Amino acid sequence: MTHRVIDCLANVHFGETENQPTFMKKVRDEYFKGPASMYDPIDLATLLDEMDSHGVQRAVLMDSLVKPSVTARTFVDAHPDRFALAMGGVNLLRPIPALRELAAVAADLPVAYAVVGPSFWGDGQYPPSDAVYYPLYTKCAELELPLCVNTGLPGPPIPGEVQNPIHLDRVCVRFPELRLCMIHGADPWWDVAIRLMIKYENLRLMTSAWSPKRLPDSLLHYMRTRGKNKIIFASDFPVLRMQRVVPEALALDLPADAMDNYLYNNANEFFFRER
Repeated sequence: MTHRVIDCLANVHFGETENQPTFMKKVRDEYFKGPASMYDPIDLATLLDEMDSHGVQRAVLMDSLVKPSVTARTFVDAHPDRFALAMGGVNLLRPIPALRELAAVAADLPVAYAVVGPSFWGDGQYPPSDAVYYPLYTKCAELELPLCVNTGLPGPPIPGEVQNPIHLDRVCVRFPELRLCMIHGADPWWDVAIRLMIKYENLRLMTSAWSPKRLPDSLLHYMRTRGKNKIIFASDFPVLRMQRVVPEALALDLPADAMDNYLYNNANEFFFRER
């Protein structure tokens, strides 16, 4: 049986930077043990071939308000049926102009979700429960635009406590209208993330940057039972290639309905429902 797949996080912008910062090289070399070619420019035809070979009908490409990705937007323009954008780079310390720009971009381009990484800005000093995020939460709820928040200890050597998913507890209480998704897993706080998803209807988790065969048993049990509509597949291409993670996902011990939800249905309903 051929499975439909939505890859909810792919990076085609890496090759636009001639010399990656030191922390990105450390992540490639020491954390993911990736090849030197990981940050090379991405060829559209090659990417489409990899998607087609593994049933990936659509991919969400990382983009930024601060530094728009020429590659990502070119791919979207060429194949709007195959690609959408994930929009980061919102300046939370000067939120009004940044959020006006986010609203304009979301109205003009196929933006699947906004994204923020608490460890990656402000020197990792603002957890998601901090009021500095509230304008972003309010605008995303107003736009009915899902928001993805990095959770789990990050690979780079930067502060990680702010990415403990427990910080989203207060966010879900105060913004029940906000569609919120944890991305890059939740290690080492998987059980906290699962408990929060049981508690809050509007919360999801994406397994981007995680090899499916490395997902914890507690998460797989949740995917088979109460969490069939909660867990969303993604690769973090090219950090993890689709040609690796799609077959690994298909090899998981999941019933057919849970597998279909994980690979396609949950993403389609959460990120691509009509606004």
